[in-house]
Amino acid sequence: MLQKKKTEVYALGQHISMSADKARRVIDQIRGRSYEETLLILELMPYRACYPIFKLVYSAAANATSNMGSNEVNLFISQAEVHEGTTRKKFKPRARGRSSPIKRRTCHLTIVMKDISLEDQDIETNSLKKNLEGKNSSGGIWDKK
Repeated sequence: MLQKKKTEVYALGQHISMSADKARRVIDQIRGRSYEETLLILELMPYRACYPIFKLVYSAAANATSNMGSNEVNLFISQAEVHEGTTRKKFKPRARGRSSPIKRRTCHLTIVMKDISLEDQDIETNSLKKNLEGKNSSGGIWDKK
C-alpha cells in the first residue's frame, strides 16, 4: 500500500489582540501568493496586523522545512483564514458616575502552506496509476472498474 505524502503544513495563531476585520484586510492581500512574495508584501504594508501575520507565515514555513524537508522557494499560501475569537469586555469610568463599555476583540488566524514540488510528484504518480489501470482493461464500453 502506498502512503500519501503530506503536501500541506499549517500554523495557528489564537487570541491575537486585533479585530478580525483588520486582520482580514491583510490576509486578503497574501492569499494564494508565494512565500517570498508574501514576506515582501507584509514587510512593506503599513498596517499593525502585518506583524503577527508575518510571524505566522514564517512559522508555517519553518514547519514545512522541519516536517516535510521542503525548500522555502517551493512554498505558497493555499489557505489563509481569519475567525473571530473571544471578546474581553471592560468598563471605562466616565463623568457623573457613569461607565461606558470597552470591547477588546481578538481573532484566530490559520495559515496553510503547500509545497508545489511535492504536489507535482503526486500528480505524476496519479497519472501513472491511471495509465496502468487503463492497460489492464480490454477497453470495451461495458467494462466495469
